[in-house]
Amino acid sequence: MSAETNFSNARFLTVAEVAQVLRVSKMTVYRLVHSGEMPAVRFGRSFRVPEQAVEQYLKGAVVEGQTNSA
Repeated sequence: MSAETNFSNARFLTVAEVAQVLRVSKMTVYRLVHSGEMPAVRFGRSFRVPEQAVEQYLKGAVVEGQTNSA
């Protein structure tokens, strides 16, 4: 990635929107942001999460299915 990032096409989501996409509580999203697991930008007292960060988080969170040998 270049040292200079272009945010002109970036789409930012609110914590509530991220929670809705992930189907988790807003507190869970805040925990992910504060732990550094999900990058966010702070605007005043609010956080905004780049849509691409949510996509990257989901890609990294994929769990392979287990096969039952019965």
